[in-house]
Amino acid sequence: MGRFRIYDIRRGRMRARRFFTGMMITGLGLLFLIGRPALLTGRDVQRIFCGAMLDARGDDARSDVLITVTGDRITAIQSPAERPRSDTFIDLGRLTVLPGLIDAHVHPLIYGDDYQINHLKHSSAAKALHGMKVVQEFLFNGWTTLRIAGDADVAFAPLDIRDAIDKGLYRGPRIVGAGHYLSVTGGGGDINFFGPEHDFLPDGLIVDGPEEVRRAVRREIKYGSDWIKLLVTGAFMTAGDNPRDVHFSPEELAAAVEEAARRGVPVMAHAHSAEGVKQAVAAGVRSIEHGTFIDEEAIRMMKERGTYLVPTVYVGEYFLEQHRDSRSLAKAVALHIKYNKISDDNIRRAIKAGVKVGIGTDFVGMPVPYCVREFAQMVRLGMTPRQALEAGTRVNAELLMLDDKIGTIEVGKLADIIAVRGDPTRDIAALEKVRFVMKGGVVIRHDPESESLHNRKDPPYS
Repeated sequence: MGRFRIYDIRRGRMRARRFFTGMMITGLGLLFLIGRPALLTGRDVQRIFCGAMLDARGDDARSDVLITVTGDRITAIQSPAERPRSDTFIDLGRLTVLPGLIDAHVHPLIYGDDYQINHLKHSSAAKALHGMKVVQEFLFNGWTTLRIAGDADVAFAPLDIRDAIDKGLYRGPRIVGAGHYLSVTGGGGDINFFGPEHDFLPDGLIVDGPEEVRRAVRREIKYGSDWIKLLVTGAFMTAGDNPRDVHFSPEELAAAVEEAARRGVPVMAHAHSAEGVKQAVAAGVRSIEHGTFIDEEAIRMMKERGTYLVPTVYVGEYFLEQHRDSRSLAKAVALHIKYNKISDDNIRRAIKAGVKVGIGTDFVGMPVPYCVREFAQMVRLGMTPRQALEAGTRVNAELLMLDDKIGTIEVGKLADIIAVRGDPTRDIAALEKVRFVMKGGVVIRHDPESESLHNRKDPPYS
């Protein structure tokens, strides 16, 4: 009887802990919702006055524009002379208004410099909580859509984050992407620095041969991945492999793309080496991630087939700035120093040749406000500021096959709208000065300083 009594006491304590933990989580959620009323402000009809507007369609900025948002959609774009009387008026007369930013390559669960083993330290639920905070920071800084390029979890935490946002449980950016990356044994997604008698679970899926590849693709899709991510070559951050090596065979690549295509799911390919890029493009992937050693033949193939390139340049600069002395990132730092100029020259050639280039930050735990510096890297490598802006809006929307919904400011599209101080087509660094964020008609951020000094009869936003 004593043993059962002790068990009952322990069970009671466990129930109490669960109760108080649940209350704490609920309380934090309520604090988030109640403490930030601006996040919840949304009405059927809202009108936004823009001092300047860039629609990301290649047009020059328009001055003094009124955008009407009905529900989650843009329903009118008018000149001030035509603007109707408004029930809800958001005055952004001092700012430049543009579409919400789109990041085509993020890993919101990765943090710190021991990324290869951090996924073993916490539960999937804990990582989902951490990742939710990260993606909310992205949204607050103007990124209204993210594509997850596989992430550091043995389960599907990044997709759980996406689903929770889609269900309206939390405010966050629009998310698409892959739950995991697929890697060969000993490849960029494997753990290569333990002896053979140790069996550690990598955060990627280790597959060898076409049939294992097919099975992994099916499993990814079963649990919600709307992209498949392949580590076609070695990686800069992974111990024990070489980014110049091609890991998947042509047969394995063909099996992955073919199996994903059966379900209408596109494939993104992490590929540094030129040969890896060419084999992935030939197999039919939709985008190449990184492309460090891309050559003229690979550039020609990408142009002919319409394959997108997501270079992820700034992350290397971040490692040099913040992690130069890190032991676990020593390989990434050394390779960036060794190959930085080669990579710059190759990406510059791809941009000049007209390859479709999108913005991807390769977020791996850096401060979220730093991510926008990827735009400046594209300008440094040959884009005009306007081209860089469109790479992170219209072009990325086309890459994600969401260009009927997002990426430009047009009537009928979702009201993903941000505003910045300054003109990003003159100085791309203006994107670091976000003052207003709306996602799908819901105001996420509205800094008071953004209001203009126009004399108006309309009431100011409140």
